[in-house]
Amino acid sequence: MNILMVLTSHDQLGDTGKKTGFWLEEFAAPYYVFQDAGATLTLASPKGGQPPLDPKSDDPSAQTEATERFKQDAAAQQALANTVKLSAVSVADYDAIFYPGGHGPLWDLTEDATSIALLEAAYAAGKPLAAVCHAPGVLRHVKAADGSLLVKGKAVAGFTNTEEDAVQLTGIVPFLVEDMLKENGGNYSKGPDWQPYVVTDGHLITGQNPASSEPAAQELLKLLKK
Repeated sequence: MNILMVLTSHDQLGDTGKKTGFWLEEFAAPYYVFQDAGATLTLASPKGGQPPLDPKSDDPSAQTEATERFKQDAAAQQALANTVKLSAVSVADYDAIFYPGGHGPLWDLTEDATSIALLEAAYAAGKPLAAVCHAPGVLRHVKAADGSLLVKGKAVAGFTNTEEDAVQLTGIVPFLVEDMLKENGGNYSKGPDWQPYVVTDGHLITGQNPASSEPAAQELLKLLKK
């Protein structure tokens, strides 16, 4: 069972001068769900090497059992520091793909031609795809085999407008995940802010927020076991 995790390489929060990147829990929780299930994991990012960590996800208030485990895990830290370049990845080598969120992906992975092609090829091959929190944003330009937008007509979830408003970044992000998914024809639904909420439609899995990352990873494993 080979699973690819794709992380952002983008570290600038618009033109605020503040840093962003991937959200620690959204990487760590799925990482351990997959590792504990015996999966072989490959970590990739557009630039390769160490992906930028959103500093807010390192706040004491944002820590979970999985993030604490990661901080004691030298092998996991080493793997994260040495992500492979996304351009070197072949879809054929993997059984499933998982995209952790954080605000970073809205800037780079959403527009990244390599990521778009990877997602289109994986989806066409029937491989499970999961994206959580802001990472469903990476589906913005992804198309199905018939040329229609991939999320059109599909049940999807993602970071809500009210959650974005709560973190006071509505006017800073390049687009709102909830609005984009609706505009692209997705059947968007959501749970209460900050509570786990995951939607599966065929082999596409989307989660609403950081709390949804572990259940989204578990859903991916269920699809792989089918």
